[in-house]
Amino acid sequence: MEARATAKYVRVSPRKARIVVDQVRGKDIPRAREIVAFSERAIAETVGKVIDSAVANAVNNHGMSDKNLFIKAAFVDEGPTMKRFRPRAKGSASPIRKRTSHITVIVAPREEA
Repeated sequence: MEARATAKYVRVSPRKARIVVDQVRGKDIPRAREIVAFSERAIAETVGKVIDSAVANAVNNHGMSDKNLFIKAAFVDEGPTMKRFRPRAKGSASPIRKRTSHITVIVAPREEA
């Protein structure tokens, strides 16, 4: 049994979001929250909210105990890109790509061997 949470259309580049998500993948929930709390990246706050939401889904919807949960999978997919133009010298323009991300976290109870 596993529970998931997704944050869609987050206004951050997927490349930047993957840096934080890669650090918490496979960790226990308290350790993942600690990593996110002390990360200096702005997206860490959003990743922490997605982790908390996935844990809440596991506890409330699936009746799991939050004591032995860990992050089974965490990934960042690319969302739609907003295309804008920036005026440049001599009447020209340069494209600006404002990227978005979909952040997904899946939690599951750790199997005791």
